[in-house]
Amino acid sequence: MKTLAAKQNKLGSGKYYWSVISAVALSSGTAALAQTDGAASTNSLPAGGTTNVTDLGNVTVIGQLNQARNQIVPSLGASAYTINKSQIETASQGGNAPFSQIILRAPGVAEDSAPNGGLHVRGEHANLQYRINDVLLPEGVTGFGQELDPRFVDSMQLITGSLPAQYGFRTAGVVDIQTKSGAFENGGSGEVYGGSYNTYRPSFEYGGSDGKLNYFFDGSYDHNDLGIENPTAAHNAIHDTTGQYRGFTYLSYVLDDTSRISVMGSADYTDFQIPNTPGLTNLYSAPGLPTTYDSATLNENQNEQNYYGVIAYQKSAGDLNLQVSTFIRNSDVHFTPDPVGDLVLNNGVASDVQRNLYSGGLQADASYELGDKHTLRGGAMLMSESTAINTATTAYNLDSQGNPTTQTNIVDNSNVKAMFAGVYLQDEWKILPKVTLNYGARFDVYNSSFDNENQLSPRVNLIYQPTDATTLHAGYSRYFTPPPAESVSAGSLAKYDGTSNQSATNLDSNVKSERANYYDVGVSQKLLPGWQAGLDGYYKTAQNQLDDGTFGQTLIPAAFNYSVGRIYGVELTSSYEHGGFSVYANVAYSKAQGKGWNSSQFLFDPTDAAYVQNHWISLDHDQRYTGSFGTAYTWKEGDTGRTRVFMDALYGSGLRTDGTAADGSKIPNGASVPAYYSINVGIEQGFNLPHKRMLKARLDVVNLTDNVYQLRNGTGVGVNASQYGERLGFFGSLSYAF
Repeated sequence: MKTLAAKQNKLGSGKYYWSVISAVALSSGTAALAQTDGAASTNSLPAGGTTNVTDLGNVTVIGQLNQARNQIVPSLGASAYTINKSQIETASQGGNAPFSQIILRAPGVAEDSAPNGGLHVRGEHANLQYRINDVLLPEGVTGFGQELDPRFVDSMQLITGSLPAQYGFRTAGVVDIQTKSGAFENGGSGEVYGGSYNTYRPSFEYGGSDGKLNYFFDGSYDHNDLGIENPTAAHNAIHDTTGQYRGFTYLSYVLDDTSRISVMGSADYTDFQIPNTPGLTNLYSAPGLPTTYDSATLNENQNEQNYYGVIAYQKSAGDLNLQVSTFIRNSDVHFTPDPVGDLVLNNGVASDVQRNLYSGGLQADASYELGDKHTLRGGAMLMSESTAINTATTAYNLDSQGNPTTQTNIVDNSNVKAMFAGVYLQDEWKILPKVTLNYGARFDVYNSSFDNENQLSPRVNLIYQPTDATTLHAGYSRYFTPPPAESVSAGSLAKYDGTSNQSATNLDSNVKSERANYYDVGVSQKLLPGWQAGLDGYYKTAQNQLDDGTFGQTLIPAAFNYSVGRIYGVELTSSYEHGGFSVYANVAYSKAQGKGWNSSQFLFDPTDAAYVQNHWISLDHDQRYTGSFGTAYTWKEGDTGRTRVFMDALYGSGLRTDGTAADGSKIPNGASVPAYYSINVGIEQGFNLPHKRMLKARLDVVNLTDNVYQLRNGTGVGVNASQYGERLGFFGSLSYAF
């Protein structure tokens, strides 16, 4: 089993691999690989290009601790898609790509515009949790920025399906990131990246060790003129410049052969211009407003800031493995309107909106091997959140006929508090040498300013490996998903009565937690040496199906519920690797629907609400068919250097838009935008230099065919603007590794 796991998880340059990992395989083979890969990186050219050698005793201890940490929270029957740093390098734009673009290469992940979530896994709106070195990263206020940088990733997994009990609250998928470490990344690199859309991005990374201390640092600045998706089909967007600063730090201190303390910190500061659509109709006329306004000259902006810190203590003592961590996070998003243009073009409303989220908490996870057949795992998490929502709205008072009279300024500030708590216990039972059952449950509590709920959630996964080449799994999970507190509208609707910002309805039921039953079954098969394939199907039913959207001119999302929801689909994936050649392909079908809005009803048109009350509709992020493909070939030229060429492509059948019934009435989310594809190619040449240094030159061509494709057309539930995918772009980089 260990040998098979090592084969399943040993990923070569440019190869993506989909596997249904068995409990035994993940708890042994993956961890062993982490140690093996780390040790190897001290003796051969890794992605960063360094060949400096770290103290092997320290490397061995860290490898053993990494192995022990992986045994604490394995995926145990869920579907895990692994991406390592070599595969990131062969994706379009490599380590300079937005983090979401890397995840889009996994099966069942649909692309969306930044204001509408960025990406969707298995028909869910967002509902993803991110973990760094097995520590939960608290979510921030959703915006455009992507604080996570592919450059600091050593490897990561997208874990979906029937999740074991350690994963709670956000359950559409788990992005589990293992960071680079100074023990295995001894040295550094500097890079300059740039090209189309006035893109300029200098960056650096550096890692090393000093005795028992290991460290890794990463930083970058990104400037370009395509910060947010273009709302028009034109090649260049209007008013879309962004400046983004990012930094990441990882420190690890080995206390002894069985324990260590780790510290992680990240900072992200980003400014966005909101892109403009020329030729918009001037909708509003009021005293003091110009009769016309050129929409191409709007000046809306958004600032996003995200900071977090983590301290973790890990102990491995015989059959017991333990990790305890504490974390804090501060996230801020501030949208500033065009004070005149928004009044004219947005029906007499201009809102300055700021949301600041502070969160902190504790997390503990442990595993204990109870004989040869049972491994017990348990843990707890406690997190507190406080969100300050400050809104200053300029609107117009209305007379008895609904005509605007005088301008008014409305301040609507509120504070939302939330507490998340969860405990879990589960047993990995090796019933037979080829059969493993992982069963358990978690109990979650959610208390907030608007909602108090809890749930006991059983989980069970059965893994059967009839041969070394075949692994089958089936599982059931009960899920409990509280709404993101930072996306819940908590203001006073009554303040806007009698103004141009009044709602068509004052009905505003509290947003509730989603409760779901999730079923998953799948198989992975090694067809030939180097060739693997996987097939996985899933079905979900939900009460209070969560969703969110952007309403009005502000692009900060607002959460709401459908009374009931259902999501189902199937994913097929395959990969092959031989020598320097690798190829992968993923195809997925998904259908996501909801019925009856039962919270935040003021967000919706009453006619749409009446239709949805009695009809199933597609969720706005439902994309029926999604595909991804990639291939790479590497020539190694001995002492001279290395040449690598790569290509990948994305396909989507289109996200939802409003449709039209036979009688001419509107069907919310009743149609979809046209299907699209995007093909990307690249080449990289590495030159070995004296003193074990390397110079790398790279060229990326994005959307090679300059395909014009639309992600959103501005209609649909919670969709307030049109967005197009990136047009043809040429990007190059030059990096020096030392």
